[in-house]
Amino acid sequence: MKIIEHTTKFHIEEPTAVAIGKFDGFHKGHQKLLGQLREQKDRGLSSAVFTFVPSPAAFFSREPLRDLSTAAEKRRIFAQAGIDYLIEFPFVQEIADMEPEVFIRDVLVDMLHAKCVVAGEDVSYGRRGAGDCALLKKQAAQGGYDVKIINKVLYNGREVSSTYVREAVKEGRMELVSALLGTPYCVCGEIVHGKKFGRTLGMPTVNLLPPPQKLLPPKGVYYSYVYLHSRESNRPYDGVQLPSITNIGFKPTVDDVRQMGVETYLYDFNADVYGENIEVYLLEHKRPEMRFGSVEELKAQMQEDLAAGRRYHGI
Repeated sequence: MKIIEHTTKFHIEEPTAVAIGKFDGFHKGHQKLLGQLREQKDRGLSSAVFTFVPSPAAFFSREPLRDLSTAAEKRRIFAQAGIDYLIEFPFVQEIADMEPEVFIRDVLVDMLHAKCVVAGEDVSYGRRGAGDCALLKKQAAQGGYDVKIINKVLYNGREVSSTYVREAVKEGRMELVSALLGTPYCVCGEIVHGKKFGRTLGMPTVNLLPPPQKLLPPKGVYYSYVYLHSRESNRPYDGVQLPSITNIGFKPTVDDVRQMGVETYLYDFNADVYGENIEVYLLEHKRPEMRFGSVEELKAQMQEDLAAGRRYHGI
């Protein structure tokens, strides 16, 4: 997959089918868009995903917005989906002020060489988000492209959207999140050194410090599973789904900086995996964060958590 980033001046030579969207959370609606891209790819068009960086909502917001999917996570998803081009188009004031007809002509038609544009019913682009699916259709003949508008996916009568997923994550309703995404919510990154407090209790864990913009569910303990990706070949655990239980909360790092972290205990696992990449999938919320009067109380609760996790995973 070729990634085009940090530029508003580029040109793709071959004709493309382009999907437009934020793709935050990569829920079932997004997956439906990519399904249409695959159909167009089978008809001879190169596949391209177009997204703004930052998103218009983040650009105009005075408060930092948390992402369901980080840039690295989106890239992994699109690469695995076989996308040919990922365009991370800089959303700057000049682009925010661009008339929607100009966006269609200069960006979609000229830069992306679009012969098919795939978008959701609520697509918006151009000055004040005035561009919509109706304008895409109106300009199609002049621009020489087809338009495929994807209807909303519903779950329990409600439209599946990034907003819906975000609400569920904030409430810790991970089973609902899994239903909306079609897969459990993932937090990924590099395993880092922590304070090794769990090791002193006989319960060693691996630590992940997600980027600050990653949306995490409420602090507490979650049933989970993980995938480890070794930097070396032939590791027996590489790419294998491993049962685990995860705590989300503020973690003191080795330099005593408190940061929201993801701490995971892997069952029946004792390999040294510092520096390797991990994907943590959160399945179900077990309990909220608790305070303990002593190390003994903490240890007893951790043992109960681990035992409950074994029952949950059937191991």
